[in-house]
Order: sequence, then C-alpha cells, then structure tokens
Amino acid sequence: MNNSMIIYILGQVVRLEGILMIIPCITSLIYQEHEGFAFLVVILACVIVGTLMTIRKPSNQTIYLKEGCIATAFSWVLLSIFGCMPFVISGEIPSFTNALFETVSGLTTTGASILSDVEAMSHGMMFWRCFTHWIGGMGVLVFLLAIIPMNSASGSNMNLMKAESPGPSVGKLVPRLKHTARILYAIYFAMTLLEVVLLLFGRMSLFDAFCTAFGTAGTGGFGIKNDSFTSFSPYIQWVVTIFMMLFGVNFNFYYYILYRNVRKALSMEEVRTYFLIILGAIGIIFVNLMQTMSNAWDALRHASFQVASIITTTGYASADFDQWTQTCKTVLVILMFIGACAGSTGGGMKVSRLIIMFKTVVKELSSYFHPKNIKKIKMDGKPVEHEVVRAVNVYFITLMGIFTISVFLVSFEGRDLVTNFTAVAACLNNIGPGLSQVGPTQNFGMLTGFSKYVLMFDMLAGRLELFPLLLIFNPGVYRDMIMGAVRYVKRKIAARRVS
Repeated sequence: MNNSMIIYILGQVVRLEGILMIIPCITSLIYQEHEGFAFLVVILACVIVGTLMTIRKPSNQTIYLKEGCIATAFSWVLLSIFGCMPFVISGEIPSFTNALFETVSGLTTTGASILSDVEAMSHGMMFWRCFTHWIGGMGVLVFLLAIIPMNSASGSNMNLMKAESPGPSVGKLVPRLKHTARILYAIYFAMTLLEVVLLLFGRMSLFDAFCTAFGTAGTGGFGIKNDSFTSFSPYIQWVVTIFMMLFGVNFNFYYYILYRNVRKALSMEEVRTYFLIILGAIGIIFVNLMQTMSNAWDALRHASFQVASIITTTGYASADFDQWTQTCKTVLVILMFIGACAGSTGGGMKVSRLIIMFKTVVKELSSYFHPKNIKKIKMDGKPVEHEVVRAVNVYFITLMGIFTISVFLVSFEGRDLVTNFTAVAACLNNIGPGLSQVGPTQNFGMLTGFSKYVLMFDMLAGRLELFPLLLIFNPGVYRDMIMGAVRYVKRKIAARRVS
C-alpha cells in the first residue's frame, strides 16, 4: 500500500478545498456579513493541514486501483468534514451532525436538506452551500488531475479517475488523461456560464443565477427559495429544465460535438435511450396532470421539469409532486433508480447499466432457444467486455443490498414505509426530495442522528459508485496500511545504519 501517496493526495484535496472557500469568503465580504470570519478560519486550517500533508512529494507516485479507491473515499470524507465547519463556526447550522449532513448532501449533489428556512441563510453561506454542488458534480479529483502535475506511471491517474467518475467504465477522450480532465472541466464551466447568462435574461439576480446554475450543473438541487422553484417564472423553469437534461448527458457527447464528430455523438446508444425515457415519462405524467390541470402548457411544464429533475437526480421542484396521482409518483420513483447517463454529473444507477442489464436478460432468454449460439452484448456497435457485464451485475446486487439494509435501519424511527423507502432511494441515488414526510415541501431535519448518518453513508456510497466507500470498511485495507508503514520505518532505520 502506497501510504505516502494516499496522504499526499488527501493533502492536495484539503488544500484545494481551502482555496475554493476563498470565493464564498469574498461573497461574505461583498455583502458585509460577519460569516466571512468562519471561512477565514477554515481556509487557514485547510491550507496548514494540506501543506503539512504535501510538504514532501513521494518518490513512488504509483497508484493502483485499490489506492485510488481508498484515496477517493477518504478525500470525500475529509472534504465533508472541513466543508461543514463554516456552518458550525458561524452558527448558521450549529449542530455538527446537521452541518455534516448538509455538506455531504451538497458535495454528493444530493440536495437533501435539513433546513426549514433556506432564505434566512447569509449570502456567503448560501453561496458555499450551492457551490458544493458544483465542486462535487464533476469531481474534485478530476479537478486535481486537470491542474496539478502528477506521475501517470502504471495508469495511476486513470485509477483515480475510475474511482471517482460515474459509470460502468471510464475512458480517455484524448491520449493524455490530464488533457481529458481539462476538456471535461472546460465543457462543464462553459455550460454553467451559459446557464447563468440565460437566467439573467429571466431577470434573476446575478447571485441567484450563480447559485441556481451551480445546483443545475452539479445536478444537486439545493434551492435558494423555501418553495424550491415554485415561485419562479415559467421562463426560468424552462431554462433550468433544459439544462438539467443537458447536464445529465454523457460529457463525451459534447466532446464529439465540439470536435465536429456529430455522427459519433448521435450514435451513442445511451444518450438516445436517455432522451427516449425522458419523453416517455413526460408523456405519461402530462396525460395524468391534464386530469387535474386545465392548462395544457402548465401541465407540460411541470411534467417536463419534474422528470428532468428526478432522472438527472437534481431534485428541484416546480410543484408539490407528492400531491400528484399515484401513477405520476410511481413514474418518478422509477426514474430515481434509473438516473442519468454515465460520464455526466447525474446520479442513480445510470442508463448505460440499465441497457447492459436489459441486453443481458435478452441474451439469456435467447440462449434457452439457441443454446449453442454465442452472442456478444453490444453497445454503440461494439462488444461489451464480459468484465463490464459482470461489474454491472455486481453493482446492481450491491446497490439493492445497501438499499435494503438502509431502509431497515431507518425504519427504527417508526415512520411510514413511503417515507423510509423514498428517503433512502433519494439519498442513495443522490436525488434529494422523496415522498410523504421527506417530500418536496418537507426536509430531513426531523430525522434522528442515527438515520442521518445512515443516509450520509448512502449519499457518499451513491456518489462514489458504492465500492470505493465500501472498501474503507475492509479490515484488510488497514492491515496493508500498517504493514506498509512498518516497511517504511524499517527502510529508514536500515538506511541510517548504513550511513
């Protein structure tokens, strides 16, 4: 186990978070809010801790997949702990558990909140709360790969990217992974700015436009109003609807469009399926809403907004969909598990996994009629490796196992099944609002500390694709760390004796 490299990466992550906190700190100063002091304290702590952890660059910078997963999991834990401290120090969220829940929800782009009065927050804290969505959307380690020179020996950078990036498989857009990370963030940044500009045309303030764009880009869902998006104009709701859908698309699609490979972009099976699911879900909900709404345009707007919000796991709400028909709510719950495309900022199981699982079932059924027929599963005209199919099946089984255990643990609170079921579904799939007592007009503040920690685990597991987080609960990991540390000390002692 390369302990020194893991510590080095964690130090870089902590220091980066401190640097990013300068932006909300400046926001507090602009609005002359005393909460800026809380950011200054945490920035100083992050810079000191991060510098101490990175003061010596390891001679061996090789990272295998195991180290990549461990570094990723611990990075997100540290990000959450340091990220929640401004809320605690400023007194805006005095409870550490509640502040940690809000920060984990923000960084994992879940959007499940414990706050009952969002509009009471200071500008600096509101900005940081929404900014965590943007940070977590593309991934902090992907950002590190884009800006910090790291040794790419033995596929080390790819192992880091695999551990953090969503989807059944991760690849490079260009030969150098650093350039891939830069391209992804350039697209991400440009789309965010474009949404900000369009929101400004809808007479939204610059501050609100940035906060909204952060939540949309990261598919997070922290609203800046107590009613989420209910009180915003239809124009703003349509802009957000479109961008939620766009940020749920695999970013490879935009890369191909950018470099004029339109044919390859349009041939992406996952993207086509993603939009077909969206159109089908909108159609079903639209027909149902027409029974209760006299205005077809409003019915289409609310149906489109909520379908985009749930399938991309953003979690914004333009209406109280908990009051909709059972058919509408059933469709939305199904969309919670489907999620967006792989390689997007969205959560959920991912459309690509759904396609592979469907094709696996079709292949197995076909084998009953043609036992000797050898048929490969294909996506975009290319065979899917058996290892990828196996990984998808294992992922689904693990997801259902964590989901079942989490629902059981949360049920000890004695709340109704719909609340427990959708609370876990919303957190594990990084969506935000559920139904019943955790619906779009409610919040998670009434849950006990135990349930909040269960849901925090679910949020982190869902964002990190389960296995990196599960790996840190393996005793073998710490045994390897200890043995690695012992070998390091022995080498140092032997070197001193020789000298």
